[in-house]
Amino acid sequence: MAKAKNILFVMADQLRWDYLSCNGHPHLKTPNIDWLAQNGMRFNRCYVQSPICGPGRMSTYTGRYLLSHGATSNDTPLRIGERTLGEYLREIGMKTILVGKTHMAADLEGMRRLGIDPNGPIGRRIMQCGFDIFEREEGIHPDGPRNPGVSYNKYLAAKGYDGTNPWHTWANSVQTDDGTVHSGWLMGYGGLPARIPEEDSETAFLTRRGIECIEAMGNEPWCIHLSYIKPHWPYIAPAPYHNMYGVDDLVPVVRSEAEKADDHPYYVELKKRRISQSFWPDGHRELVIPAYMGLIKQLDDHFGRILAHLRERELLDSTMIVFTADHGDYLGDHWLGEKDFFHDPSVKVPLLIYDPSSEADALRGKSCDHLVESIDLLPTFVDFAGGCAPSNIVEGRSLLPLVRGRMPADWREFAFSEFDYTWMEAQENLDVPTEDARVFMITDDRWKYILVERFPPILFDLKNDPDELVDLGRDPAYEAVRRRMREGLFCWARRLRQRVTETNEQLLARARSQVQRGVYVGFWNERELETEKRRLGGLAPEK
Repeated sequence: MAKAKNILFVMADQLRWDYLSCNGHPHLKTPNIDWLAQNGMRFNRCYVQSPICGPGRMSTYTGRYLLSHGATSNDTPLRIGERTLGEYLREIGMKTILVGKTHMAADLEGMRRLGIDPNGPIGRRIMQCGFDIFEREEGIHPDGPRNPGVSYNKYLAAKGYDGTNPWHTWANSVQTDDGTVHSGWLMGYGGLPARIPEEDSETAFLTRRGIECIEAMGNEPWCIHLSYIKPHWPYIAPAPYHNMYGVDDLVPVVRSEAEKADDHPYYVELKKRRISQSFWPDGHRELVIPAYMGLIKQLDDHFGRILAHLRERELLDSTMIVFTADHGDYLGDHWLGEKDFFHDPSVKVPLLIYDPSSEADALRGKSCDHLVESIDLLPTFVDFAGGCAPSNIVEGRSLLPLVRGRMPADWREFAFSEFDYTWMEAQENLDVPTEDARVFMITDDRWKYILVERFPPILFDLKNDPDELVDLGRDPAYEAVRRRMREGLFCWARRLRQRVTETNEQLLARARSQVQRGVYVGFWNERELETEKRRLGGLAPEK
C-alpha cells in the first residue's frame, strides 16, 4: 500500500442523510457513494452546526461553533483572523484546493482596517476562506451568479447558450411544449428537464473540473474540496435524470395532523412560510421530489467518475475520501420546506469516510452510532495529514480514532447546532429583538432539546418517537429531562472559546514561571521562596 497522503473532501449541498441507498432509501440507488460505506465507515449520527449553508460551512471550515466564529447567517462575513482548513493543512505541507462552493463572505472591512490588499497573496486566501482556488462556483440567482465572472457561465456562453446569465436561463430553466421558457425556481416545473444536456450541467462541469484539479496536483500531498452545488434547489434536473423517478419511488411523508395544529409560536411561523406550504397540496411533493432524487442520482453517477479516475491514477490507496453535506432538506416533512430547523431531515447529514490506511482495515464496512459533528472534519484532516489541531481554537475532535477502532473513553455526550433567524419574517412577526432571534439544539443518545429564546422549549424522545412527531417541551412529566438538557446546553455555551492566542499549556507554563522570572508575589521570606523554587524544579523541600 502506498503511503496515505491525499484527501478528497466531497460535499453535496442540501442532501438529506436518508436519500442514499446505504442509509436506507428503498428506491434511490447510489452505488458509488455506497462504495465508501462498504470500504470505509458510515456515521449514522452526524449533525451540522447550523442547518443553513453559510454558517454551517463556516463551522466545518474552521472546526468551530457559530458562537465562536460569529458568522451566524448567510453572507455574514467570516471575521478576519479565523483560521480555516487551508491554513492548518498548508502549515504541515498539504496543498488545499477548492473546486466548487464555500458560501463564504469575506471580512472586507477587517481587511481594509488592517491594510490587507484583497488581491495580494494573503488577501486572496482570506477572500477564499483559506483555500487556493481551482474553481469557485457559488450557485445561481436569477439576476446573476453569486460570484460574477465565474467560469461556468463562460463555459455555457462558449457552448452557444445565449443570454447574459445562461446559468439561470438554460441550466436552471425549462421550456414547455409551446416554446415558452420558465424559471426553474418556480417549483411547479420540477418535472421538466433543464434546457441543457446532462454533460453541460453544473454537476457534470464541477466533476470535470475536479478531475482536472486532481491531474494538476502532481506528487505533492493535496486536499481537494470538491463542493457540489446540487441537489440544492432549484429542483431542476437535466434529462434523463428529470424523470428517472416517479410517484411510486417516493417514501411516505413524515408529518402528523397534531404537528399541523401545534401552536408553538416559532413552529407556527415556520409552517407559515411559502416554501413550507408549497409542499402541502396533493401532487406537489410528487412533482418536486422525483427531480430532487434525480439530482442525487446524477451526483452519484459523477462521483463514480471521480472514483474511476482515482483508480486509474492508482490513488485510491493513498487518498482519504470523505463524503458529506452541508445540511438536509425537509421536502414537506413536519409540514416544512427548505431547512432552517432541527428535525433530523434538516440537521442530520450523511457522513462517509474512506481511510486507505491499514489501521482502518478492521472496521471497513462498519457503521458508527456515536455522536459526531461537522466541526470534527477539520481536526480529522489535520490528524490524517500528520498534524495536531490546536485545542484552544478547534472545537471539533478527530474521527480517526473511531475509524481506526480506538474509541476514546471521553467521547462527547452531546451534539449542538444553532440558528439565527434575524433575517426571517418570523423575527418581525414574533416581535423578537434581533439579539434574541436565536434557536439552539442539543441532542444526546435519546433526547433532542431545542431552546427557542423567549418561547417554550421543544423536546423529542428519539427512542420512542424517532420520527420526532410529538413535542414534549411543555409536558410537565418531562421537566427533569428538560432541566438536564438545558443545563448541558448552558454548560456548552459557557465554555471558554475566545482565548485562541494561547493554549492552556502555554498559560499554565507562563503562570508557573513567575518565580523563575523574579516575580515573588506573597512570599514572606527567603526560606519560603527557596522551598517554592525547589518544588517547581521537581526537588523535594529541604528538611
